[in-house]
Amino acid sequence: MSTRQVGEKVQRREDPRLLTGNGRYVDDLGRGALQAAFVRSPHAHARITDIDIADAWELDGVEAVYTWEDLEGRVGEPLPVLIPHPAMTHPRTGYCLAKDEVNHVGEAVVMVVARDRYVAEDACGRIRVSYETLPPVVGLENARAAARLVHDDVPGNVSANLRQEVGDVDTAMAAAPNRLTLELEIERSACMPMEGKGVYARWDADDESLRLHSSTQTSTGVRAAVAAKLGMPLAKVEVVTPDVGGGFGVKIVHPWPEEVLVPWAARRLGRDVKWTEDRREHFVSSAHERGQLQEVEVGFDDDGRLLALDVRFWHDNGAYTPYGIIVPIITATQLLGPYKPGAYRVEFWSMYTNTVLVTPYRGAGRPQGCYAMERTMDAIAAHLGLDRTEVRSRNFIQPDEMPYDHGLMFQDGRPLKYDSGDFPASLAKLKELVGWDDFAAYREQAAAEGRRVGLGIGCYVEGTGVGPYEGGHVQVETNGRVNVATGLTTQGQGHQTVLAQIVADELGVRLEDVHVTTGDTRRMAYAVGTFASRGAVMSGNAVALAARVVREKALRIAADALEVSADDLEIADGVISVKGAPGSSIDLKTVAVLSNPLRYAFDTSAQAATQFAGTFDPDKPPVADDDEPGLEGQDFYSPTQATFANGMHAAVVETDPVTAEIRILRYCVVHDCGVMVNPMIVEGQVHGGVAQGVGGALYERMVYDEGGQLLNASFMDFLIPYASEVPHVETDHLETPSPLNPLGLKGAGEAGTIPVSAVIASAIEDAEGFPIRSMPISPPELWALRRTHSPDPAQEGTS
Repeated sequence: MSTRQVGEKVQRREDPRLLTGNGRYVDDLGRGALQAAFVRSPHAHARITDIDIADAWELDGVEAVYTWEDLEGRVGEPLPVLIPHPAMTHPRTGYCLAKDEVNHVGEAVVMVVARDRYVAEDACGRIRVSYETLPPVVGLENARAAARLVHDDVPGNVSANLRQEVGDVDTAMAAAPNRLTLELEIERSACMPMEGKGVYARWDADDESLRLHSSTQTSTGVRAAVAAKLGMPLAKVEVVTPDVGGGFGVKIVHPWPEEVLVPWAARRLGRDVKWTEDRREHFVSSAHERGQLQEVEVGFDDDGRLLALDVRFWHDNGAYTPYGIIVPIITATQLLGPYKPGAYRVEFWSMYTNTVLVTPYRGAGRPQGCYAMERTMDAIAAHLGLDRTEVRSRNFIQPDEMPYDHGLMFQDGRPLKYDSGDFPASLAKLKELVGWDDFAAYREQAAAEGRRVGLGIGCYVEGTGVGPYEGGHVQVETNGRVNVATGLTTQGQGHQTVLAQIVADELGVRLEDVHVTTGDTRRMAYAVGTFASRGAVMSGNAVALAARVVREKALRIAADALEVSADDLEIADGVISVKGAPGSSIDLKTVAVLSNPLRYAFDTSAQAATQFAGTFDPDKPPVADDDEPGLEGQDFYSPTQATFANGMHAAVVETDPVTAEIRILRYCVVHDCGVMVNPMIVEGQVHGGVAQGVGGALYERMVYDEGGQLLNASFMDFLIPYASEVPHVETDHLETPSPLNPLGLKGAGEAGTIPVSAVIASAIEDAEGFPIRSMPISPPELWALRRTHSPDPAQEGTS
């Protein structure tokens, strides 16, 4: 029998190629291509009064210089709003090249195409753009005040306002015996993939077709967007996503201006054109996330049970809204975590500022929501003098209440209905893992040594596997090779391994015979993309369904060949045999030969499929009316709603009594993503997510001055944690399969990141004894808080 692959810690098949320097990224392609560079705005808000490009043309090697006035047709129109929403009363997007006005530092104004990047950059340096500066709007406080406007036709700087309510919040709040109000803040940060964005375009003038390579999270999305912008038939555009050096959400946005301009220039010039984003460009012209101001009012009984929850928050969406309001919608709905909130009302305002646009970054609104909810749970526990885990436990949705409908609309436009989970069991695992009940003794010992330690906790629920669909195609070749294709793209998640494990099990073949292709519109024209922890859920189930189509056909053909019922057959290690009679068998690769009646034999194995081989019934057509040649199948998985993974984290931190340095001593995670296809890859996803979460909690923030200049737009100033700052992550898992899909899967990609800021804030608060209301937090900020809560300098370092 074949060894079952799903559930096994199979080594990632991608790693040998990537770790030995044989990865193939966009910048490795198009060695002889022309290269593009951009003149970008140095101002946060300004009118463009003149552009002088004359000096740029004096450089040898300059092939083209473009401003907005050169952009024809739809290329010169605003970029699309990808996800429109009725609550978006004033959506605004930019142009591929700025028209009349710039609204953030880094906005593209002029494109130069030259022999190489050096010439292109030199030419950019010769271009003179004249501006009339305008007062910028920087920060949510200024956006709310609306003394200045980012867009003249957007009142109050509000792009969207959305309110959802379940129950009578006002009545429940007024009747609650206990009430608290919290004002919270999460500052702006950003993902920093090792590889920035990149685009390489080849135009074929003979058949008027375009092939585009892009470092994207959605090849099919880029294909459709570029075809629409360039006015081309979809069939004439191919998009291939090669190896991608990290995405984390920023590359799900499409089309970026460069994804339109590079192929447009390639077609116009009749030459290959390439652009690779440099690091400063990524800081000032890609996307950021996280920034929110939050107000929470909560009513609860004397046991800590929630009776009413009223949340208002303001979300900084930057200068434009190409990805709609998905991030604040997720915050508003995923804030509830594993709890029953009683009556719940949430209202948000998505605000324009003269800063880089905001789109999803790993977690995508969930870290902010988790932070609000978990800070609230800790505040309730402190108010009542209860153990923090007890307050959480009393508010948990119970396993027998699943599926649990919150009565809200989720980011996919469908109900926020939890499909599975056992939150009490997860909490029990976490308490045991971190030693919750024994921490008081550890704290006492640390205090005797002059050390200050704290224990923090955070719980979350994550909507994963959102639709609308993904597809899978499985083909068995006559040599036994199994080709698998799916449309989503890969940025390091291990798709080549995980999807191969699923197909190997479904088809009964060896893992080494399965070969997976992702992100190539030539192989899978219909797909959505890689985001929202949906890869395994969506494409995993799609390739499983496609493999089942192939399996059914293989058994049917083998049954005819062996003159038995298909019900009496089984497949193992690529061999179809009669159950209980393994000597009566046929190789799957032979079935692949028989599945495709041939006129010509190209090798020995193909001879069995030709017209004189005697293997076919002369009274039947070679290919039945309801059949197709070849041993291959395609299917799509389209869910009715998202699946909901969950988890709980705990951390032990030490805060230096003198310097206020913050050190994470232990970090523990209990995670439930349903059936784990590859537990080792799940662990890797959790570890990587925690690393990014630690960065967001203690180090990473985008610092703008009042003029809208990003002050830390380099790795010299933007702090990313080294391996020395990322703690060893201790993990345990709970598997509550999702009833919504054939494989019982839930997503895992963002789990490690979501609760980290909440957990670290909880732990620091526990160590220091005063509330933490703003994240990230640095040692100087913690030191300042100590002064606020203990103004006597003599007590510093001793309390």
